[in-house]
Amino acid sequence: MSKRFNWINGSDFTQMVLVGAHNLNANVGMVNALNVFPVPDGDTGTNMNLTLTSGVEELKRKTSSHIGKSAEALSKGLLMGARGNSGVILSQLFRGLAKSIAEHGEVNAQQVAAGLQNGVDTAYKAVVKPVEGTILTVAREAAKHATVVARRNIDVLELMVEVLNKAKEALARTPDQLPVLKQVGVVDAGGQGLVCIYEGFVASLKGADSSRELPLTAETSAAGAAAGSAHSSTVYSLHNQAVHMPTGSAQAQLSTDDIEFGYCTEFMIQLIEGKSADWVFDELGFRAELEKHGDSVLVVADDDLVKVHLHAELPGDVLTLAQRYGDLIKIKIENMREQHTHLLVEDAAVEAGSRSRQESSDRTGASAGGGMNASIASVPNKTTANHADTSTPYGFVAVSMGGGIAAILESLGADVVLSGGQTMNPSTEDIVKAVQHISARTVFVLPNNSNIIMAAQQAKELVDKEVIVIPSKTIPQGMSALLAFQDKLDTAKNTEAMLKAISGVQSGQVTYAVRDSQIDGLDIKEGDYLGIHNSKIVTSTPSLQQTCQALLASMTSEGGEIITILAGEDASEHTTSELVDWLDQEYPNAEVEVHHGGQPLYYYIMAVE
Repeated sequence: MSKRFNWINGSDFTQMVLVGAHNLNANVGMVNALNVFPVPDGDTGTNMNLTLTSGVEELKRKTSSHIGKSAEALSKGLLMGARGNSGVILSQLFRGLAKSIAEHGEVNAQQVAAGLQNGVDTAYKAVVKPVEGTILTVAREAAKHATVVARRNIDVLELMVEVLNKAKEALARTPDQLPVLKQVGVVDAGGQGLVCIYEGFVASLKGADSSRELPLTAETSAAGAAAGSAHSSTVYSLHNQAVHMPTGSAQAQLSTDDIEFGYCTEFMIQLIEGKSADWVFDELGFRAELEKHGDSVLVVADDDLVKVHLHAELPGDVLTLAQRYGDLIKIKIENMREQHTHLLVEDAAVEAGSRSRQESSDRTGASAGGGMNASIASVPNKTTANHADTSTPYGFVAVSMGGGIAAILESLGADVVLSGGQTMNPSTEDIVKAVQHISARTVFVLPNNSNIIMAAQQAKELVDKEVIVIPSKTIPQGMSALLAFQDKLDTAKNTEAMLKAISGVQSGQVTYAVRDSQIDGLDIKEGDYLGIHNSKIVTSTPSLQQTCQALLASMTSEGGEIITILAGEDASEHTTSELVDWLDQEYPNAEVEVHHGGQPLYYYIMAVE
């Protein structure tokens, strides 16, 4: 056995990443098509591909035979280029790996296994409420298996073969862990994307390079063929036994009712020895105490500072407990129930064709892999005038799709509007640059899409000014948040007001089905018009007008005084006029506002307040 397989260095690692990236790129369409919602704008594969491409570019710039330095370069590129929930999670998996092997010039199978496990630990800590049956599960099961088999005298190739096989098994089981996946008959797209990367790693160690496309595996080929049908399936080989499992995937949907501990609580303790009579700081003991008060507990002690993160139902009790050991600084408590209607690791509309992304990119003039200049839809003149020389108290970054919506967000106070949405997620770096562009002491970021929230939160940690992410999941929520802001209020009260505003908005979207499907009792046919209320498909009909009416009936079921309609680029004036006439008859007391949004793919975006 060659030394290469017993020990891999930075050059070996770089080649593994290049082949893994090539394989993912070759299968982007297949991964995108594995979408539980038959909407035309899912893009898990594209997000993962763009994220990994960013990492590869940084890796190429800082090529080193030292694997720790190579992994660090990859991690930096992934961190800045992360797009969407799947991209952020991928960046965290490799961030943990990089930290684990940072000091090593070359590593063996045992060290690779430890790095994979550290990557999983890092990724789980980055997710507010991890959901099983996603890319996290696939990564965790593969890493756990790696740590076991690495105890044997095996080389890195043998280890990665084991990792790949276990990842495929875990992917096949994702429908058993998420009811929404089993209902539609699909597996997780993020997990499938990770399998593509691991396939590349194994192929590289077997001698493949990134100049040619890898042959599709049985699983990948079948998944791609089945992507157009909710009832298709793939045969996976589990311990030499054929098991018939569904293919495709979904972003996990989670109700706020599932949140047991409602407050995301973060703070730091400046340790003061002898502060209390019973002062004895023990990191493991302190963590055990915190686990009695909540979950997702993270305690990191460094000299005289302790960083704490957990989800608690009574955060005041946690602060009292921590105060025994010193002074509390950098306290942040967020109400997760109010922030999130659904906490998603991978959202329900995150996968479908990469063609839609390219079409949207052509329309907006934005480059999918670009940075600040490529992704900013609008930087109003007032941004330069107001912020160039004098720092102001507050600034706003918002994500938009469509020129009309961008103009509305500007008029409501957004300083920088990033081109984005489900078809073109801005990267972490795009958001960082947008925040840095604004010379305000505090910058509010409005993602306006559930699949951008994690990237925004990651960007928040990379700038040296106060950044507050308002977790708006739709354009109407973002608009309501901007309207709720008041100059006379302080940061805390404005944050509270904006969070309250987004929780009071009923959001609707009208698009079309890209394939036959059955979801929540709806028999959806390809070409049908879909009405999506918040994140749930509530109606599917062959008539655009009927779909709009049924959607609005769902949105107004609990009342509403203001109905806002944003007409997309494919919405006709005739259809819009008919819809307004119908609203005047059915809801004579409601105030109806119609604006040209210009958004692609969605005929209408609606809000009821």
